[in-house]
Amino acid sequence: MDRKDFLRGLGIAGVGSLVSGSFLKAEKKTAVGQLPPNCTLIPTETAGPFPLDLTENATFFRQDVREDRTGVQHNVKLKIIGAENCEPMPNVRVNIWHCDKDGNYSGYQTQSGLTYLRGYQMTDVNGEVEFITIFPGWYNGRICHIHFQVYVSSVYAAISQLTYPIDVKNQIYADYADLYTKGADPLNFNNDNIFSDGYAFQLATLTPNADTGGYDSYLEVTVQGSGITGLAGLEPETGGQFKLGQNFPNPYSTATTIPFRLYEPSEVQIDLWDFSGKKVATFPQGSLLVGEHQVALDIKNLGLATANYIYQLQVINANGTFRQGKVMSAKASL
Repeated sequence: MDRKDFLRGLGIAGVGSLVSGSFLKAEKKTAVGQLPPNCTLIPTETAGPFPLDLTENATFFRQDVREDRTGVQHNVKLKIIGAENCEPMPNVRVNIWHCDKDGNYSGYQTQSGLTYLRGYQMTDVNGEVEFITIFPGWYNGRICHIHFQVYVSSVYAAISQLTYPIDVKNQIYADYADLYTKGADPLNFNNDNIFSDGYAFQLATLTPNADTGGYDSYLEVTVQGSGITGLAGLEPETGGQFKLGQNFPNPYSTATTIPFRLYEPSEVQIDLWDFSGKKVATFPQGSLLVGEHQVALDIKNLGLATANYIYQLQVINANGTFRQGKVMSAKASL
């Protein structure tokens, strides 16, 4: 199985056509400067310069999206929360994309055919995704920002943008003037056509990182859904052939178990992928009957690092081939 099949099994390949025009509306933005209450839906924003469908291209399943772009290292963490019960949402897909230090987007205008500063990941047990990128520049008419899209299921996604405290952001441009040669961002929130009606839910933290010499950002993003369950029941990829459960324990230390139920006799295989999109292990299960099943994995004995992985169940029977994946999270070391 290649990466395209893997991504299709995660509900990524082909998602773009399903969610178009079906975004649920977010609540009205707060007044400028007002602090957001907990678990308020992220405002819906335009996709902007987004000619590339990340969901159709396996290249973008990655954490480090920099490629050849120069700039201050910028680690971005997003935490996805379900509005219905205010709990983190694991196993949802998150895309990000943004301009480079000079205000250019890959795949757009003169950058056609390029793929830098775009990527997607799946949230872990804490509802979090992390990306390694560069701090974005700005371009005429828009304040510095990053686009992101949250796919809760193949039939529902939320799209928005994040931005930063103006003083900290412009200090980065001043401190690294040799890289960010356009100077300070001339706009503020009031004269940006996206954030002028409110930005409180979209203002990410921006703090120095002594280890990388760059900066870290963090934003909590609330979308439609209910924590662990989310809207995953709407996923069509399983075709009614099976139900894939969450591994347990999760987070795990060295070993974990993957539960699933078959609704048709099937040939079953489990694949393990790291977050760079590389398949690291395959576990053929042979022909299994209808009913509940479990597969135990000892990560340590497999010679793999204790880390976050995506496990994917592949089911083949008379009705076709069906796949679905979830994230197994590693327990933080003490």
